[in-house]
This record gives sequence, structure tokens and C-alpha cells, in this order.
Amino acid sequence: MEAAGLAVARLAAALAPHARHVQVWAGPGNNGGDGLVAARHLHAAGRSVNVSLLAQPDNLPADAAAALQRARAAGVVVTHATAAGAADLHIDALLGLGTRRAPSGELAAAIAAMNQATPPVLAVDLPSGLHADTGMPLGAAAVRATATLALLSLKPGCFTGQGRDHAGVVWFDDLGVQAGPPSAWLSGAAKAAARLHASHKGSHGDVVVVGGAVGMVGAAWLAARAALAAGAGRVYCCPLDASAGLLDSAQPALMGRPAGWWADPRVPAKATVACGCGGGDAVSAALPPLLSNAARLVLDADALNAIAADPSLQTLLRKRAARGRPTLLTPHPLEAARLLQSTSAEIQADRLAAAHELASRLACAVLLKGSGTVMAAPGRQPHINPTGNAALATAGSGDVLSGWIAGLWAQQPETAALDIAAAGAWQHGRAADRWPAAARGAPLRAHDLIEALAQHDGR
Repeated sequence: MEAAGLAVARLAAALAPHARHVQVWAGPGNNGGDGLVAARHLHAAGRSVNVSLLAQPDNLPADAAAALQRARAAGVVVTHATAAGAADLHIDALLGLGTRRAPSGELAAAIAAMNQATPPVLAVDLPSGLHADTGMPLGAAAVRATATLALLSLKPGCFTGQGRDHAGVVWFDDLGVQAGPPSAWLSGAAKAAARLHASHKGSHGDVVVVGGAVGMVGAAWLAARAALAAGAGRVYCCPLDASAGLLDSAQPALMGRPAGWWADPRVPAKATVACGCGGGDAVSAALPPLLSNAARLVLDADALNAIAADPSLQTLLRKRAARGRPTLLTPHPLEAARLLQSTSAEIQADRLAAAHELASRLACAVLLKGSGTVMAAPGRQPHINPTGNAALATAGSGDVLSGWIAGLWAQQPETAALDIAAAGAWQHGRAADRWPAAARGAPLRAHDLIEALAQHDGR
């Protein structure tokens, strides 16, 4: 607790170096004790510190009670107020990891006071009222922090669901303690595929995009453009709309092929196939041969809806795994809900568990899109993607992601689906993070996203 409180005080001083008045909100557990230790150090550093202790002192755990005694002895003002006083910085030390009930009463009032305050809020270990594993608020009251100092380990809930909105910028201090086994991995930059000098376009793999039903042909071309930008050697776009043109004049390197061209088993057997982007009802007929023959398969959008509605397609999907042919599903929450016969609210309530269940049930890798994209696969620890922002909430960004991942996978055919998904999602989000207009909340249009991805340097 002494180490944790000192770490909080140091970060508070770094984040708000000119803050003269600090309000610490301390709760009934050891999280409150961390706040009391931080208050003592900030007071010793010359800050004006007020602690609002929302607990009975006699009921505090032993370490927190000792921290309270030392804080008072050092001259820290400790009250029981639930209204925010004049402060330049708030420190949220109300509730910790063990909380499983929605905050109520005085705790809820204190959370409301912090959320309504103008000064920044630093959360200790986890924003109060946020579930540490799911990233979902436990009830109506949950702190929206400017920054969070995670202690001992990073908490999955700070990176997925609504966690990123509540945690703000996440900092980490292991306090010199070795962490236990992880429940998930936070994705990072992946090494790019090597491109040898003595190579040719056939060395970098083929991608076949199948999608684009009537009125949605653009989705297929977006996916194809993204696959080409990712570095695939040859990219074929096969619109399901038989009347669609077979040339993208903006990207003449893409090769259009008529609907049904991919039905020859030799075509998908040597390619990475991205299927479903704008596929409509027509994609159902395309799925059986692709599920049976594709070497690597990325399934998105209407392909997922077709599989959710047809048990025979689910059987074919599971048989692929038995034959050693990898598949990646890329659903958004509603598509995942259809596959699990659930609701999008239930998916969002525990994104890690939903992705794991979907991967286990269909014997494939899953990329569950959303804030804090989750990747899961049978027998593997899940990954959470930390990159990206709301600029990606625009039409076509999912099609770009599917095509981009297919383009990466074509170049690295031996890479596991989970790992290629993690790399692609990280790069996809990183492109949005580096897009200048994201800072002012402007949407990142799909064709601009492709160009941003094409310029990525892997960092």
C-alpha cells in the first residue's frame, strides 16, 4: 500500500504539476488506503490536500486504517463530504477490484461529483464503478477519469467495452511485484513480412474477395483495395452482383472476376479469401464451396449472418478446422449475437467471454470488433487491441479491416489466424490514431483509411 500510494502521488504530481489543491476520494477498502497514502505524500510535497473518506474508520482493513492514522498524524485534512470542494485535481480511490455491486448512496454521490467536476480525475487502479474484466459499468454511477494508474497488473476492463471512455489514459506500475498468469494479452505492433529482393508478385500471395451484392458492390472493392495496400501479390475482386463492372478505375491493379469464378476448387485452394463484405443474401450460395476449399478464410458481415441462420454452414465451418484449414470471423457485436443466438447487449456485457465462446463453438479464430477489439481462438489466451478511436465509426471501415487482414495473411500463410488478426487490428487502429483529423472528432472515410494504412511504418 505504501508503494502504491507513493506511485499515485508521483503520477498526480506529473500529470498536474501546477495543482495546488487536491481532492482525494477514499473508499472503504484498500483502494481507499492507497488514496490516503497518496494524500500524505502530496501534503508533504506542499500541496493543499483534502480527503473525503466515505467509510467508517473503525471498519477499514488493517492496512487502510494504518494509512488513515499516518495521514492524520501528518496533518492531512480528512472529512466525510460527498460534495466536491475547490480542487485542481481529483483522485478517485473509492472502489477497487473486489467491487461487484453498483455504487449507491454516498459512493454514487461522490462519483457524480467527480464526473461533474472540471479538473482532471486520476483513478487509482481502476475507475470506481467499472468492472475490471468486462469494461462495463456496474450501474449508473461510474467514474470517467482523465487518467488511470493500473497497479500490479493491467485490467482488461480498461481497454474494452466502455473501459476506454472511463479509464482515460492508462498508466502502469507493477510496484516491483512479479505478475501472475495473464487472462489476456494487450496487442502491440507486429513484425512486417519480409520481402526478399529476389521475389515476384506470386511470392506475396493471392487474395480473393467475394462480396458486393446488388447495391453493395463498393464494400467488396474497398476490401480488395485494402488487401492490395497490405502488400498481397495479386488481388481478385468477385462481385456477387452479376451486372457489376469488373474494373476499379482508381486501382487498375485489382483484377475483377465474374461471380462464380471462385467456384473452381483450384482458385480458393491456393488463396486467402475474404468473403461477405456487402454480400447480401447472395453470399449464402457462395459459402459452401469457399468453406470447403479456401486455404485461409476471412468471414465478415453478411457471410456471418448467413452462417448464423444456417446450421449446415456451421457444420462446414467446424469441418474446416478438423482438416487444418484456418478461419477468421470478424463480427461486430450484433453479428456475434446472431451467431450465439444472443443479443448485442449480452455480447457487450462481457466481450472477452463472448469472443471465447464463439471461437470455441465454431472452432475458429474470432475478431470481435468494437472499442477494444477482442481476438480469441481455441486454446489461446485472448488479445485486446489498444489502438483506434471513434474516427473508425464510419461506413466501410470494417470492409477495409477484412481486406487488410486478408492481404497480410496472404503474405504470411503459416501465421496463426489469431496472430494475423491481432496484427491487422493493431495497424487498422493505429492508422486512425495517427490521422490528424481524429483529434477533432472527424470520421475517417474508408478510402482515406486505406491510404493511411498503406503509409504505416509498423510502429
